Amino acid sequence: MRYVIIGAGAVGGIIGGRLAGSGHEVVLVARGAHFEALRDQGLRLRVPEGELTHRLPVVDGPAALGELRPDDVLVLAVKTQDSAAALRTWGPVPVAGGGTAAERLPLVCAQNGVESQRLALRLFRRVYGVCVWLPSTYVEPGVVSAAGSPLTGILHLGRHPHGTDETARRIAAGLEKSHFEAPVVADVARWQYAKLLSNLGNALEAVTGPVGSEEAGALFRRVRAEGAAVLDAAGIAYASAEEQHAARGDKVTLVPLDGAPRGGGSSWQSLTRGTGTIEADYLNGEIALLGRLHGVPTPLNELLQHLADTFARERRAPGSMPVGELIRLAEEAVVNPS
Repeated sequence: MRYVIIGAGAVGGIIGGRLAGSGHEVVLVARGAHFEALRDQGLRLRVPEGELTHRLPVVDGPAALGELRPDDVLVLAVKTQDSAAALRTWGPVPVAGGGTAAERLPLVCAQNGVESQRLALRLFRRVYGVCVWLPSTYVEPGVVSAAGSPLTGILHLGRHPHGTDETARRIAAGLEKSHFEAPVVADVARWQYAKLLSNLGNALEAVTGPVGSEEAGALFRRVRAEGAAVLDAAGIAYASAEEQHAARGDKVTLVPLDGAPRGGGSSWQSLTRGTGTIEADYLNGEIALLGRLHGVPTPLNELLQHLADTFARERRAPGSMPVGELIRLAEEAVVNPS
């Protein structure tokens, strides 16, 4: 298999770099300054064993590749807000021997949230979901880091909407040779919805900074409880905290990395880079959507979605709202829901 990493940022860059390090053929897809740095200097991977440089093929779109190969695996690792455009770009690409990527190739969604797989299934026949447990950081153009040890991450993998097959097992085998644990599960969505509940704190962290204080932690627990109530009302199953802990244990313990501080999660990093977009519509917004569909109020998640979107649009600095101010707004939202 050759892995085409569509979106070689923090998550995509780490997956691609680790696969390359274990001997797999990898092509990276990136844009702008990141593309130029990858092309000119290679992918620099900062991990517990040091900085590793991988000189890999890098393209800024499918035109540079020409035809795709029948043994290609497309790994979609862009942020969810960029998924629709990426899927429209890559779906019609011809595959050697006939047909298109959407008709013939497996597409693996290695992203937060649950929406990308639904978008992908409109175009691609073979879609796979991944529950991404992979603490990673985009450090600078051409440089990504992952501080997990002894494993870089845990990637539950399965067909979407459900099931397993030989392709999933082959992909998992490649990942497991590349510093990951990759359980193949028939119910990958159950793991992804559990991760979604954890990711509801991404916007909180992005807006006010690390969730370290008791008041910030208490607010996150309320946000998560609101999400759990919505999933329960919708009849959506999700792995319990105990099950997640049993699966992960101490397999991905963060260690200090020289020259690669971890300032925050994916939403924090979007604000730091000033991209102008953020994933909150597909995290807190997923809870708001389900709440509206099933008659469950979601004022806290709606507030965080709105604030995160505003911070991204106005390119505000991450962590610039005092926790006390957010709590005041949260209490107002609960008392006077829109």
